[in-house]
Amino acid sequence: GLNTLELLFERELEEKIGKKGKHNPGRKASRHGHESRPVVLGGREVRVSRPRARTVDGKEVALESYEAVKNDEILTRHAFETMLHGLSTRNYAFGLEDVGDVEASGISKSSISRRFARMTQEALVELMARPLDGIDLVVLYIDGIEVAQHTAVCALGIDIDGKKHILGLWEGATENASVCKGLVTNLAERGLKTDGLLVVIDGSKALRRAVADVLGNDVPVQRCQVHKMRNVLDHLPEEQRPWVKRKLAAAWAEPDANMARKALEALADSLEKNYPGAAASLREGLEETITINRLMLTGALRRTIRSTNPIESAIEIARTTARRVKRWRNGNQVLRWALAGLQEAERRFRRVAGYRELPLLRMHLKGEVLHTTTSEAANA
Repeated sequence: GLNTLELLFERELEEKIGKKGKHNPGRKASRHGHESRPVVLGGREVRVSRPRARTVDGKEVALESYEAVKNDEILTRHAFETMLHGLSTRNYAFGLEDVGDVEASGISKSSISRRFARMTQEALVELMARPLDGIDLVVLYIDGIEVAQHTAVCALGIDIDGKKHILGLWEGATENASVCKGLVTNLAERGLKTDGLLVVIDGSKALRRAVADVLGNDVPVQRCQVHKMRNVLDHLPEEQRPWVKRKLAAAWAEPDANMARKALEALADSLEKNYPGAAASLREGLEETITINRLMLTGALRRTIRSTNPIESAIEIARTTARRVKRWRNGNQVLRWALAGLQEAERRFRRVAGYRELPLLRMHLKGEVLHTTTSEAANA
C-alpha cells in the first residue's frame, strides 16, 4: 500500500513538472527532495516518503493524490464509526486491518477519544443551527432520553413525503419545562413552520406547556395513547386491567371523535367510585388523545401517529449506542453521545407506514375540520 502511494505521488509530479533528470527548457518547477509525511492507511496514520517540488518563484507544488490520502477526516470518520459500533478507545487497535509491520500513530486511547469528541461536537453544532424552513414537516415528535442523571430532549419530524428527520437536542437535569421550552424555542428560531403541523408527545406536562408557550394553543397535539393507557392501568389492580385495556382500545379505535369521547368519558365515570386515580388519569388530557380521531385518520398512518413509537425507536438506538460509556463527565458529553446514536438511527430510517395519507392529513390540519370539531366538543 505504501509503495503504491509513493508511485502515485511520483507519477503525478512527473505530469506536473516532467520526468526527473531530463532537460526541459520550459520547466516551471524543479524537484526539491523528499519528506516523510503522514497518510491514513487501514485506520491509522503511517508515514510515507512524499516527493517535493517548487516553482521558480519558490511556491510548493501541491499533489492532489497526497491531499486525498492525508485527509484527517478519513481517520476521524473511521474512529467515529468504530466507537459507535461498540469498540472502546482502549481496544481500537484490535479493530484495524492488518497492514504489516509499520510504525503507526493516531491510534492511542486519548487520540481516538479526541477525534470522536471533535466530530460529535461539530455535528451537534451543525444540527442545532440547521435551518428548518426548507423541510415541509407534517408531524413533530418530542420525547426525552435519560443518560447518566441527565435528560436530553429530542425532536424528530416527518415531512410530507414520509421521511423522518432528527431536528434537535436539548439537555437538562430533568425533562422540565425550561429544558423542553429551550428545545421548542430553538426549533421555532430555526424556522419551524406550525401551519399544518401536528405535534405528538407523551403525557409530559412540561412538554405540553412548552408547545403551548412557544408554538401557541392553535397547534394540534396528539397525546400518545400507549402512554395514556399505561398511566391509567398503573392505577388499577391486575385483575381489573384487561377489561379497561379493551375499553380504551375500542374507544380510540372509533372513527367518530364524538363517539370516542363519549366512550372514554363513560369509562372514566365507571372507574370513578372504586378507582378515582385511574379515572382522573384518563380525564387528564382526554381530548388530546383523540386528536387523530378528529382528523379522521385511518389505517397505517393512524397507527403511526397514535403513539410516540417512531421517536422512541430512535432513542432506543441512541441508548444502546451509549451503553459502553463508563465515565460520564458532563451534559455536553451526554448530548454528543445521544446525537451520535440518533445519527446512527437516522441512517436506518425508512418512510413511515401510511406516508401516502400525509397530504390528506395536511389538508385536514390546514382546514376547518379540527377547529370545528374542537369547538363543538367545548360547547357539548
